This record gives sequence, C-alpha cells and structure tokens, in this order.
Amino acid sequence: MEGLDAVIKALENVKRMAPNGEDYWMGRDVQSILGYDTWENFYTVIQKAMMGCETAGFKVIYHFRDTTKMISGGKGAKLQRADCYLTRYACYLVAMNGDSRKAEISTAQSYFAAQTRRQELRDQEKRIALRERVRRGNTVLAGTAVNAGVKRFGIFTDAGYRGLYGMGLKEIKTRKRLAPSADLLDRAGHAELAANEFRITQTQQKLERERIQGEELAIAAHRTVGAEVRDAIQRIGGTMPEDLPIEPPTKKAIAEHNKRKKELNQPPLALSSEE
Repeated sequence: MEGLDAVIKALENVKRMAPNGEDYWMGRDVQSILGYDTWENFYTVIQKAMMGCETAGFKVIYHFRDTTKMISGGKGAKLQRADCYLTRYACYLVAMNGDSRKAEISTAQSYFAAQTRRQELRDQEKRIALRERVRRGNTVLAGTAVNAGVKRFGIFTDAGYRGLYGMGLKEIKTRKRLAPSADLLDRAGHAELAANEFRITQTQQKLERERIQGEELAIAAHRTVGAEVRDAIQRIGGTMPEDLPIEPPTKKAIAEHNKRKKELNQPPLALSSEE
C-alpha cells in the first residue's frame, strides 16, 4: 500500500496548472512514475491514448500536445528532448492504455478517474451557477425592456439571438437539433451561457445608460449588442455559439450532480424558479 500511496503522491507533486486554471502533467514526469524506463516505450502508450481520444470524439490537440526541450548533454552539448503536455483526461487515457501488469498503472487509473469525477462536479457547478445568473439577468433585462416600451418580447428576445448567433431562435434550435419546445439556454454549456450572459447584461446596461425609449429602438439595441459579442468571439478565434455542443437539461444535470454529491455527503444544489 505504501508503494501505491507513493504513486498518488508523486502524481500530485508533478501536477501543474495552466493559465486557465486546468491541471496538466508533463509526459516525462508521468513516464517515470508509471514505471516506464524509456520514453520510446511510454510514447507508444501516449499514441494509443491519442487514438482513444479521437475515437471518443474529443480534440486530440487539446488534450495532447507534443513539445521539445533543450537539455544539456555531455561536454556542454545542447540536445533536444521530446515531451508531451497531457491534460487530466489525457493522463487517464494513458493509464487506461498502459501495461495493466504494472501496479502503478492500476493506481494511476483510479487516481485520474477520481480526478476526472471531481473536475466534472466542479464544471457542472460552474455551469449550473452560470445558468442561474443568466436566468436572473433575463429577469432584470425584461424589466428594463418594459420601461423602454417593449411589448413584443418574442421579437425583442429573438433580436438578441440574431445578433449573437447570426440567426433566429427557431433556426438555432434546428441547427442544434433541439425540439421546438426546448429551452435553448437550458441546454447551453458554459461558454455559450457566458456569451449570452454578456449579451444580456450589456443590453440591459445599454438601455439604461442611453435611456433608450421606444420598442423598435430597444429591439435594435438588443440585436446590436448581440452582434458586438459575436464579433468579439470571432476576433479571438472562439467557437461560434451556434456551433457549440448542447448539454443535458439543467434539471437533469442538477439531479446527476446531487447524486454524486450525496455519495460524497455534500449538500445538494437547488434550481430556482423558471424565467
């Protein structure tokens, strides 16, 4: 047991954090911990893990990134040494494709599986919290729109979507293969929710700041703000919101989230009233 605990401690010690807050590991660090003597043998396992990542439908370039480092050789010579950046999911796949006869491999499988489950919980919490902020933001925007003279809320809301998505709500649902009755924002992931939150808050502030009055002017302002957010996403090379994948409905996500939290004896999350 002491040896297996040492594997977990070693994996924790070499864990690094990317600027976006995500954990990652360097292949060379993981190689020795998992009991591989040569990089060539270990990189064969990495390549199998890459294939598994692609088969699962995830972007290999995001989870695995080859790199080289300059190291000092004999007599002061500089040599290039191959390495690979590995996300948590990449490390899990590496462990799953490793030599199962190695005790270190089975320990790493359990370690990265637990790490992945904890991260999934954190990600779901962030998504659920953001969904609640969007819900509240829409309530505030609706009140501001009323003060601006908006009566046709369907048209007002659709204008914001047309600016942000480049199409109306009906077309967005068709593109994402959602039922006409589905709640778009209830199926949105973190990035899509964040874009919509920015659209909502900035429209609400624009209506108030510029003291916009008149339904047509308010509708135009909503579409303009949505378009500005879309342009910003394009400028930084982000994925357009209409191309982002859908997520499970919020209520289902909360139920699953609370099931996992119950297993950990943690308090459940609750869903506020619908918009």
